[in-house]
Amino acid sequence: MQLVQGDITQEQVDAIVNAANTHLVHGSGVAGAIARRGGPLIQAESDAWVQQHGPVKHTEPAYTHAGNLPCRYVIHAVGPVWGEGDEAAKLAMAITGSLQLAERLELTSMALPALSTGIFGYPKEDAAGVILASILDYFANTPASGLRTVRLTLFDQETIEAFSLVWKAKGLTGQR
Repeated sequence: MQLVQGDITQEQVDAIVNAANTHLVHGSGVAGAIARRGGPLIQAESDAWVQQHGPVKHTEPAYTHAGNLPCRYVIHAVGPVWGEGDEAAKLAMAITGSLQLAERLELTSMALPALSTGIFGYPKEDAAGVILASILDYFANTPASGLRTVRLTLFDQETIEAFSLVWKAKGLTGQR
């Protein structure tokens, strides 16, 4: 597991995770940046996915090809909106669902943003605790996982600081 500051749209991994809404309309925030950099293929495949499967759930992310991005896939995970209730469980499900989908796609590396901490308003340090615990739990329960790299790619200094506090409190070592 790695914690880095950077632009998730530049990550050279098998898949990046998009902080999506249930209808996969990629207008602003991380989703907007991914759609702009990746090109129209991402929105077209997202529209087709929703038309075929319906709105995306917290437990089951969608995925599309990555278009012009340096990765192969975009996993579209729906995190909770702060204040809607049961946020920690929904965020944990979105992270676990993303990891499970990466496993089904036979990926070895992925990058995740600070899901739900932008326009969805989830407090950064609280989200960091849930996200890091979800990743650690996933690997504890899936020791034969083919995923070798899970990189938390965080855009701004405030988010890096919040995640670093939780990272250190959990006794994690390695890249930061």
